[in-house]
Amino acid sequence: MKVPILQQGSTLLTSFQDDLTDRDALGLQADLLERIEQTGATSVLMDVSSMVMIDSYQAKLISETAAMTRLLGCEVVLSGIQPKVAMTLVELGGSISGVLNALNVEEGMALLREREIEMNLASSPSSDDAEAFEEMLDDQ
Repeated sequence: MKVPILQQGSTLLTSFQDDLTDRDALGLQADLLERIEQTGATSVLMDVSSMVMIDSYQAKLISETAAMTRLLGCEVVLSGIQPKVAMTLVELGGSISGVLNALNVEEGMALLREREIEMNLASSPSSDDAEAFEEMLDDQ
């Protein structure tokens, strides 16, 4: 079963599903990384809301996918974590570092939009910086 990867602006959205076989999950991982490279996506939302239970292999795969995605420069949001999945992740000692969490896809997309705005503001020069730069040019 091929899992769809959707694009909305600079964000890729995908879903880890309960009935995903190990082979399908590895395929999703490879496809997601390839799509990041092809599209230049800056963020990925991975929805796990359909996963009622999670085993150690699935937890490892989600964690590794998030880490690989971050290495390619993307912000990662994991949405829809069910209570039993959260409990299992903690019991297995799993932590998915560097990943933001959201209750659902809608909140995850809102979080990514906020982060994108913050990044744009941080990278754009302030008016004070622009004035100082103009003064420096005038002095030369």
